[in-house]
Amino acid sequence: MELRFGPKEEALREEIRAFLEQALPGDDENNGGAFGSRTDEDFEAAKHFNTELGKRGWIAPAWPKEYGGLGASIYEQMVFNEEFGYHGAPDTGTRGFGVGMIGPTLIIHGNDEQKKRYLPRITSGEDIWCQGYSEPGAGSDLASLQTRAVRDGDDYVINGQKIWTSGGHRANQMFCLVRTDPEAPKHRGISFLLIDDIKNQPGLTLRPLVNMANRHHFNEVFFEDVRVPARNLVGEENRGWYVGMTLLDFERSGIGTTASQKHTLERLAEDLRSGPAGRRKQNRTKIADLVVANGVGRYIGYRIGYMQQNGMVPNYEASVAKIYQSELGQRIYNFGVNMLGLGGQLRPEEPKAPLSGSLPESYMLAVPSSIYSGTNEIQRNIIATRGLGLPRG
Repeated sequence: MELRFGPKEEALREEIRAFLEQALPGDDENNGGAFGSRTDEDFEAAKHFNTELGKRGWIAPAWPKEYGGLGASIYEQMVFNEEFGYHGAPDTGTRGFGVGMIGPTLIIHGNDEQKKRYLPRITSGEDIWCQGYSEPGAGSDLASLQTRAVRDGDDYVINGQKIWTSGGHRANQMFCLVRTDPEAPKHRGISFLLIDDIKNQPGLTLRPLVNMANRHHFNEVFFEDVRVPARNLVGEENRGWYVGMTLLDFERSGIGTTASQKHTLERLAEDLRSGPAGRRKQNRTKIADLVVANGVGRYIGYRIGYMQQNGMVPNYEASVAKIYQSELGQRIYNFGVNMLGLGGQLRPEEPKAPLSGSLPESYMLAVPSSIYSGTNEIQRNIIATRGLGLPRG
């Protein structure tokens, strides 16, 4: 078995790598390319970067050309994801939420009008999406959501609240789960709506939530008689739970995480080689274990890519990847902070911070990764029921 890409994919990798080395700054401060830009300048730089990708058809290479992609294979898309993750390519939410989540969902469940309207604006970098899923009383048990949408003529009228809306303060579009039949069982009676131009939407209010890394990445969103055209319903009314679960399967199938972690481990190894012999002796086998574990994570991601390439939709396999990658990330960044000693606590704002202060921030951001997007306990239930066929307990 050849666990590697072919000549075509590797030639593409060299082209992407050359572009990224020229387009991105030389420092490693933003390794990982998360959505949470620290400043407005960072965000504008990320928008410019995505615009340049859009000109090349590189925002969503595997999408059909009619939607602004290249018609590339899933394997070629994986090469893009790996290189973007490794080099810390910045994002606004266009690639993460647009390409990785709502775009594939519309390709599967959207009607022709929705595909023509929304997909090209993702691949051009124009639309920046955020996700309206979690609520104060509905996080891991997402089906308990209470945000209400009532049909009124050609519109739905939404009232309620969402929370932990990543990047909502910089997005212009939102995909949202709402309850359209309060009498139905909780997994039914939910619909999937697209909300346009959220910054100018009457009745929609966003408030910032500052995370433990002291970054404004999350938001809470309030809906007060927000009107959304009925044409923005994706799939059938009251069947939105199944649309939303398709989206989460795509959300959990990314391979860029292990590529980013590989870069972090390489930087830690370089720091270890140049440091005192005693520190090398203490940490060399620990970092070797993490390198091996990260390689395993990479091949878990490759399995998901293989399934997508062959027309299958990853389900419990995506849950395996989510558990493994999130828990491994916590181990890697915790190890890095401790390996660097007292200096490992210094944040990016400190000019003398080792590795540009990326380790403590990465660790703080990794802590909730086993909770968001469905807790790892929920993921284990999915693996048990859908993967192993065990009865619900």
